Amino acid sequence: MNISDSGNAVCHVVAMPFPGRGHINPMLSFCKILTSQKPNNLLITFVLTEEWLTFIGADPKPESIRFATIPNVIPPEREKAGDFPGFYEAVMTKMEAPFEKLLDQLELPVDVIVGDVELRWPVNVGNRRNVPVAAFWTMSASFYSMLHHLDVFSRKHHLTVDKLGNYSFAEVELCLI
Repeated sequence: MNISDSGNAVCHVVAMPFPGRGHINPMLSFCKILTSQKPNNLLITFVLTEEWLTFIGADPKPESIRFATIPNVIPPEREKAGDFPGFYEAVMTKMEAPFEKLLDQLELPVDVIVGDVELRWPVNVGNRRNVPVAAFWTMSASFYSMLHHLDVFSRKHHLTVDKLGNYSFAEVELCLI
């Protein structure tokens, strides 16, 4: 914990969402709830790509949440649907180094990293820096339940649909796991 100008202990949390609206919005909502509980004792640095800051930078947020950016090292949002596997690969391999560089530039030392559960590299960064990391599940509980029970449905043949759009059930299952 760090000491603020007023002498109170301040916990500095760095939040790192997966770069997508369905991940950023829930994590930002979570951070707003956190700061509402202890607004004078918590500082959250919410990390976005430069592109994502242009999308949500004007949204209202508490004073105890600051936006920080890493460079646009991943394909633009408008192009990710055309090559989602390439986008995903870039997120998993190209964001870690700029994120770690950003941590070195922050005014206060980091006490905790909250990383999107979809991202694996925040845990590595936290381990290297001896900083605790919490994985935050941004998706709905019903989606989690579906993933959790997908193997049961497939083993017991409770899914009778052979085709889901252009994908077979097996292809969908492999994409989700």
